[in-house]
Amino acid sequence: MHEPPPKTGPSIHASAVKVGAQAVLIRGPSGAGKSRLALELIMAGRSGQLPPAILVGDDRVRLDTRGEEVWVRPVEQLAGLIEIRGLGIRACDFADEARVGFVVDLMAEDAERLPSAEAMRTSIQGILLPRIPVGAAFAPFLLVAAALITAETSYSGNLSANCVKGIGNHISRTIATE
Repeated sequence: MHEPPPKTGPSIHASAVKVGAQAVLIRGPSGAGKSRLALELIMAGRSGQLPPAILVGDDRVRLDTRGEEVWVRPVEQLAGLIEIRGLGIRACDFADEARVGFVVDLMAEDAERLPSAEAMRTSIQGILLPRIPVGAAFAPFLLVAAALITAETSYSGNLSANCVKGIGNHISRTIATE
C-alpha cells in the first residue's frame, strides 16, 4: 500500500475514485451509496468496462487547488480503506492524489431527466467543475459510466429543422428518406 501525502486542504464527507487520468468526486448524505458507487467504478475498471480505476479515498477526502484545478487526496487515517456494506471495512489499493474531473451528487434534489446547464456545474473552492446530479430513485453507476465514456457535446446547435420539441433526439426527414 502507498503512504498518504501530508495533510493539505479541508476534509469533506465524500469518496473519490481515479478513473483513467481523472477523479470522480462522489458526494451525498450518509447512506446515499458513495462507497458502493466507488466500488462499482473500481470493479468496472478492473473488468475493462471503464479505464483503469483505483480508490483515492472513501468516506472522507481532502481537497486542495493547484491553479484552476481541484485535487483530491485520501484522509490519512482512512487511506486505502473502503466500506463494503455487508462485509465491513476492507483494505484496497489507492492513489495518493488525483485531479478531480467531475463531481457526482447523490440524492440531489435538482436531479432531472434533462438537467439544466446550471445543474451540470458546481463550484469547489471557486473552481467550476462538471457535475452529475443523481436523484434518489436512480442508480448512479450508469450515469457516471456514460459521462466517462462519452464526449460532452452541446446539441443545441445541431438540432434538426424538423425537431419539434427542440431537444435534439429526432431523426430529420433528410436522413429518414435517403
